[in-house]
Amino acid sequence: MSEPIRVLNLFTIMNRGGAETMVMNYYRAIDKSKIQFDFMVHRQERGAYDDEIEAMGGRIFRMCPIYPQNLFRYQQMLKEFFDNHPEYRILHSHMSELGYFAFKEAIRHDVSVRICHAHNAPVFSSETAIEKLKRIPRELLARQMRKLSTDYFTCSQIAGEWLFGKKNSKKLIFMRNAIDAQAFAYNETKALRVKADLDWTDKFIIGHVGRFCPQKNHNFLIDIFKVFHSKYPNSILALVGSGELQGNIQEKVKNMGLDKDVCFLGNRADMPNIYQAFDVFLFPSFYEGLPVSLIEAQASGLPCVISDTISDQTRLTSAYYPVSLKEKPEQWVAQLEKCMEMQHADTTAMIKEAGFDIYNNAKWLTNFYLNKLS
Repeated sequence: MSEPIRVLNLFTIMNRGGAETMVMNYYRAIDKSKIQFDFMVHRQERGAYDDEIEAMGGRIFRMCPIYPQNLFRYQQMLKEFFDNHPEYRILHSHMSELGYFAFKEAIRHDVSVRICHAHNAPVFSSETAIEKLKRIPRELLARQMRKLSTDYFTCSQIAGEWLFGKKNSKKLIFMRNAIDAQAFAYNETKALRVKADLDWTDKFIIGHVGRFCPQKNHNFLIDIFKVFHSKYPNSILALVGSGELQGNIQEKVKNMGLDKDVCFLGNRADMPNIYQAFDVFLFPSFYEGLPVSLIEAQASGLPCVISDTISDQTRLTSAYYPVSLKEKPEQWVAQLEKCMEMQHADTTAMIKEAGFDIYNNAKWLTNFYLNKLS
C-alpha cells in the first residue's frame, strides 16, 4: 500500500481560532490513507490542537516568529527545512500574505503545488494604530503572493478579493468552512443539561465566540449587553475565546458593574455543547472572511444577530439578522428582543443543503490534492 501524500499546512500556532478549527474539521474527516496533514507553525509553545494532530499522525515543525528582526534567521530555517524535507509537494498556507517567505523557498525546492488560502478581509480603518501601519507592507506582500501561488483558495468572495485582487476573482477556489453539522444539531434535553451544569437555568443567554482582538468589536458588544441587561436582568453574556484584549474587556465589564453577568469561558473543547446553552448568538465584528463560529451557531439552531459588514455568504438559515454598526446599541437590543421568543430548531438539513457539512467537503479536498499531483 502506497504512503499518503503529506500536505504541509502553514499556521502561526494551532490554537482554537477560526481557520485552525476549520482545518482540523477537514483533518478529522479526510481519508488519511490518501492524505496526511503536517504543520509548520511559528511559535515554540504548544497549541491547543497539537496533541490531537500528533494522535492522528501529523507532524509539527516549529519555526521562529516572522518578526522583522528574525527575517534572516527565518529564511535560513526555511532553507534548512526544505533541504531536509524533499517529500513535500503540496504547501497550503493559512497565513495570508505572510506565507510569502515559505513560498519563495518552496519554489527554489521545486514544491509544485503552492496554495494560498484567504481567511479574512481586513478593514484597516477599524484596526489599531500598529495594524494601520502594517497596511502598506501587507498589501505589497499580498501582491507578491499572487505571483508565487499556484492556487487561490478562499472562504468568501470578499476575503479572496482582498488577498488576490478583484481582477483575479474568476480564479478563486472556494473551500467551505465546513463543520460536522450533526454534532451541532440542537437537542433540547442536552441544552437544559448544559444550562444546569453552567448554573444558567432560567437565564437568557447571549453567546459570542471569538478571539479578543480589535476585529471582533468586544467593546461595542459589551455596550449592547449593558442596554439589554438593564431591561432584562436575568440575562447573561457568555464570551468564548481568549486574546490580547481580554484583560481590557474584563476591566470594562467590572467598571460597568456587569462582572456577575458576563461569563468569560476561555477557549473550549466542547463547543457543540456550549452552543446548546445559548439562546441567541451576537456577533458585531468590524469585518470577517467567513467565520466558522457563525456557521456553528446556525447549525445549532440559534438566531444570529450580526454586523452587516459580514458576507451574506454566511446566511445559511432564516434566523439571520444583520444590523448596521452605525446603529446605536438600542437598535441592536431591539433585534435581540425579537429573538427572545424564537424556538430553536434542528437546522442540520439546511447546513448540509447549503454545502457546509464536512464529509462531502473533505472528499472534495482529497480529490483536489490528488488531481493537482496527477
